[in-house]
Amino acid sequence: MNKSLQTTEPTLIGAYGVWAANLHAQELPEFSFRRRNRNNIDTWRSTAKERLRSRLAIPATGNMPQPQIQKQYSFDGLDIEEMSWQLPYGRPTQAIVLKPSGAKGKLPGILAFHDHGGNKYLGVRKITRTSATVPPFVEAHQQESYEGLAWANEVAKRGYVVLVSDAFPFASRRVMLRDVPAHLRKGLTDDDPENPVHIRAYNEWAAEHEHIMAKSLFSAGTTWPGVFFAEDRVALDILCARPDVDKDHIGCGGLSGGGMRTVFMGGLDERIKCAVCVGFMTTWRDFVLNKSFTHTWMTYVPLLPNELDFPEILGLRVPLPTLVQNDIEDDLYTLPEMKRADAILKEVYEKAGAAAHYKCSYYPGPHKFDRAMQSEAFDWFDTWLKK
Repeated sequence: MNKSLQTTEPTLIGAYGVWAANLHAQELPEFSFRRRNRNNIDTWRSTAKERLRSRLAIPATGNMPQPQIQKQYSFDGLDIEEMSWQLPYGRPTQAIVLKPSGAKGKLPGILAFHDHGGNKYLGVRKITRTSATVPPFVEAHQQESYEGLAWANEVAKRGYVVLVSDAFPFASRRVMLRDVPAHLRKGLTDDDPENPVHIRAYNEWAAEHEHIMAKSLFSAGTTWPGVFFAEDRVALDILCARPDVDKDHIGCGGLSGGGMRTVFMGGLDERIKCAVCVGFMTTWRDFVLNKSFTHTWMTYVPLLPNELDFPEILGLRVPLPTLVQNDIEDDLYTLPEMKRADAILKEVYEKAGAAAHYKCSYYPGPHKFDRAMQSEAFDWFDTWLKK
């Protein structure tokens, strides 16, 4: 049983907060594996995933597109491919594949997710580096979030084929100003794109546009996480189809918005044999009471909190290995709810007899995926994908 929340602290929705948080406090979510009557893991997983897919309303993307290779070259010990593919809607998705230079045979693969970071102008470039010259705005982002490292490069050097693609609607997949009505553009244009002034103005505009995008997606009968999953699944299809990839040893991970994408991809697609969720783990209650204002519209799935708590989405992958990394001073969540999410996942894995396949770590500092966290994450991938 959940426990009723009793608090006199202010909430995001005032006097309605405690009422909203307690709507289902007396019982576990309908599809929770923690319920006493949920004992057959295969039956539970099948029915719970079916319900999750229904709530996500995942849009169709057609047959797997054929990637077009634009460039192939080597940099810093890695062979790099710049590629793109065309989905049935929007502009082509730009992507990068990285692997150790001269590698032979099949390697394990990593689907690497870039973050949100309030920066929709950038996508793949947030976590990759393809030349010695890096634009200052890219370098600043990597310094702030990744302690100066391009983490996709760093994990590739360990012996992986790493695929990074622009998420909807970032970078190549972003909403172009010329494609929206003039009255929504606020006088901005798509001209002079690499100018930091333009980038800052675009990101401010894109942040204000999020509620329009979310409401439009809901009105179209889909959800933002559903679109994420649909497009990330295409990227996973492409990664698994490569002749240099061992499709039976695939992992995924990412920070922040990349952590959120890991929750849904890791929870739903069993091809992901190892998942690392960084800086995106809490409970729906935390969003209700404390932190929805710090988060993008990309997080929410109507009605799903009645059926699965947020960490239980990732728990759908049990007993497959899962690492969660939290930053203790992360302003996007409260520490008590991060710990409650940890306890939920722990209970799920223990009930499934797979306690050793789950780990949650806490690091000092604010929202980030720094060198120490990357080292642990990469070791986790090595442990489970290189057996």
